[in-house]
Amino acid sequence: MTVQGARPLPRLVFGGPGAPEQGARLLPEECAVALSFNGSTQAVMMATPADLEDFAYGFALTEGLARPDEILEVNVERGTQGIDVQSWLVPEAEARLAARRRTMAGPVGCGLCGIDSIREALRERAPVSETGFRITPDEVGAAIAALPARQPLHDLTRAAHCAGYWTGGALLATREDVGRHNALDKLAGHLVRHPHGPGAVLLTSRVSIDMVQKVAAIGAPVLIAVSAPTADAVALADRLGITLIALARGARFELFTHSDRLLAGSVAGAR
Repeated sequence: MTVQGARPLPRLVFGGPGAPEQGARLLPEECAVALSFNGSTQAVMMATPADLEDFAYGFALTEGLARPDEILEVNVERGTQGIDVQSWLVPEAEARLAARRRTMAGPVGCGLCGIDSIREALRERAPVSETGFRITPDEVGAAIAALPARQPLHDLTRAAHCAGYWTGGALLATREDVGRHNALDKLAGHLVRHPHGPGAVLLTSRVSIDMVQKVAAIGAPVLIAVSAPTADAVALADRLGITLIALARGARFELFTHSDRLLAGSVAGAR
């Protein structure tokens, strides 16, 4: 099975009975991806070289650089040392971008590398709009259970994060990347380019402040993660009107904020 963004490399396996076992393992690729807007590089991220047009749209949305309708075109230019994803914006968006330049050049684990100011990193987003979306405890379990079948890169490499979107009782889309922020941006880019109803964002990673900020930019009223949130991410989700569900494994999960969107079995004390 071949998956975009992975390639086999030789390795030796130790620990078995006898000599080390020779063979190959599929590993995820990561390369420098420059996200450029109107000819100026805004960020350089180490990312999996797949779904790059989605990446451009999603990064522009979640970082507050431009709305989807302000992007005229996206060109992916592959070079010998990396990939330049060139987005071309309408003049109004370009003027806003010039007023708040943000450069992020860092490892995949960091979502705030190279930021110009602490104020910019912690800028408040508008609360999510009430959509009427509700979810049951059984659906929470079903959503998380549906993720493994839609993670081909992780299945082959065991080294990729995934972000998914659950709506209408089904998993609409997933995106994978070696970086958890990148996976969520790629999902955001897919969502703004395709019609979808209100739903829940699913994450295979921990929930930090910047991940909540990106979910708010998407406008999703519910966030479900398999790992734990930080205390400040919970506080931010509460302020932004996002129902935060975490540590979701099987039928068990923990609900931290806005329990009104859980139709049954809501947790006492959660807001």
